[in-house]
Amino acid sequence: MKPTDLHGIFPPIPTPFVDGKLACDKLAENIAAWNATGLSGYVTFGSNGEAVYLSDEEKLAVVKTVVQAAAPGMKVIAGTGCESTWQTIELTNRCARLGAHAALVVTPFYYGGRMNEAALLRHFTAVADQAEIPILIYNVTKFTHISVSVNLVAALSQHPNIIGIKDSNGSVSALGEMVSRAAEEFSVLVGTAGALFGALTLGCVGGVVALANVAPKACVRICSLLKKGELEAASKLQIKMLPVNTALTATYGVAGLKAALDMLGYYGGAPRPPLLPATEKEKSEIRDILLTAGLLA
Repeated sequence: MKPTDLHGIFPPIPTPFVDGKLACDKLAENIAAWNATGLSGYVTFGSNGEAVYLSDEEKLAVVKTVVQAAAPGMKVIAGTGCESTWQTIELTNRCARLGAHAALVVTPFYYGGRMNEAALLRHFTAVADQAEIPILIYNVTKFTHISVSVNLVAALSQHPNIIGIKDSNGSVSALGEMVSRAAEEFSVLVGTAGALFGALTLGCVGGVVALANVAPKACVRICSLLKKGELEAASKLQIKMLPVNTALTATYGVAGLKAALDMLGYYGGAPRPPLLPATEKEKSEIRDILLTAGLLA
C-alpha cells in the first residue's frame, strides 16, 4: 500500500464541544478556515484531540466531519489507537470506510510494564496486516510512558502497510536515526513544533504539530523556506514561534490551545471535563504571547 505522500504540515486538531457535547458544526467551520492556509491535511485524536474522552461513535462523527470538510487533495489521518489490538483494528477500518486516508496508532500503555518490544511489534504488525488503510506509529512517551525504540521503528518500517511515524518526543537525534535506519519509503514526521526546524533539516518529511492549529501559515512557511535552502529565514521564524509552541503544549495544554483558537477567530471552546478551561489569568498570558509572536494584531 506504500507510498502515501505525508510531506508538509498536519495539525493535530482539537475536538470542539459546546456545553460538553460534541460540536461537529464548529469543527467543520474550523476546517474550512484551515483549508486556505497551505496545510497538507489533518490529524484527528492526537493528544490535543481529547480522544480519551470520546466514545467510538463520537470519534466516527469527527472523522466523517473532517473528511467532508477538508479541501480536495488534503489527507485525513485518523487517530485510531486503542488499548487492545482487536479494538484498534475495528476502529481503524470503520474510519477507513468513512474516507480516512491513514490511521495514527498510539502505543497501548495501560499495561505498560508488559509493553515490551515483542508486544509492540506484534500489536503494530497485526493492526497493519488487517487495516484497510496505511498506518503510522504514534510515539508520545509524555502521555503513554512507553517509547518506541529506533530499532523497533526500523523493523516496523519494513511492513508494506506501516508508512510512517509521528514521534513527539522532541529528540532531533532520535528522529535523524529513524530517518537513517527506516525503509526508504517510510515517512518520519516530527510531533512537536519545538523540533520542527531541526527535524526537517535531518530528513523528516513534515510535522504533526499543535502549533499548526494557531499558526498554520508560519509552520508551512518554515517548511517551504527550508525546501528553498533559506535556512536563516526558517531559523528566525522557528525561534519566533517557540514561545507560542511552549505555551500551547508544555505550559497551558489543551485548554490553552482552545483559548488561543478563540482569540484567533477559530472555535476553541472549553475542554471536556475533567479538564478545566483556561483561567482569565492564563488567557491574558496567552494573549500576550500571541501578540508578541505577531499572530494577533
